[in-house]
Amino acid sequence: MRVTDLSLPNPDESQFKVPDMERLSSQFSAHKPRFLLLYGSLRKRSFSRLVTEECARLLTRMGGEVKIFDPQGLPLPDGDDEQHPKVQELRELVIWSEGQVWCSPERHGAMTGIMKAQIDWIPLSLGAVRPTQGKTLAVMQVNGGSQSFNVVNQLRVLGRWMRMITIPNQSSVAKAFLEFDDNDRMKPSGYYNRIVDVMEELMKFTLLTRDNSAYLVDRYSERVESAEQLMQRVNQRGM
Repeated sequence: MRVTDLSLPNPDESQFKVPDMERLSSQFSAHKPRFLLLYGSLRKRSFSRLVTEECARLLTRMGGEVKIFDPQGLPLPDGDDEQHPKVQELRELVIWSEGQVWCSPERHGAMTGIMKAQIDWIPLSLGAVRPTQGKTLAVMQVNGGSQSFNVVNQLRVLGRWMRMITIPNQSSVAKAFLEFDDNDRMKPSGYYNRIVDVMEELMKFTLLTRDNSAYLVDRYSERVESAEQLMQRVNQRGM
């Protein structure tokens, strides 16, 4: 079946744009890609933190600038604590970053409350700034028992909700307590190789998209809404 009527009576022609390669930036940023890493446990020997530290080493070796947020002291997101120093620190790091890594343990088949609290403190917008939109994201989890993908699946949903570019690859480390030596360094294994894969892919996607993130997330529906808001504002001034 072929569609023969190609007319489009509904779109606002002033806001309808045909995607094309010429709109992509030909400039490439020279600074190191900036990555924020979040982990989901406050335990003294937190395996999600140890995996996150391995990710930090890999991303740094690959040429990135890395910062890890310490969730210790972050208040619950249902209070009136938006000016809390830890909340402000987290939000500033989110704005600073060009890519992120989220790594959480699995507890009762889901991410931890500590992981969710960090994500919940990140708003979809801060004034005219959208802290996460168009930024790359890698999702990972650690397990106390057999391998599971419950947490990475949940983190992908949140990444989509935050309008992030979540890379296809992911990591789930089974029986994480067996994967680290006495110096808290990850042992060579297939799990370690997968983490290298994920960080490599995250770096590539960040390099490919960071200079075009604003174009990639530019949406027709939002352009129409913005145009309508502008018209309303102008019409009010003329009253």
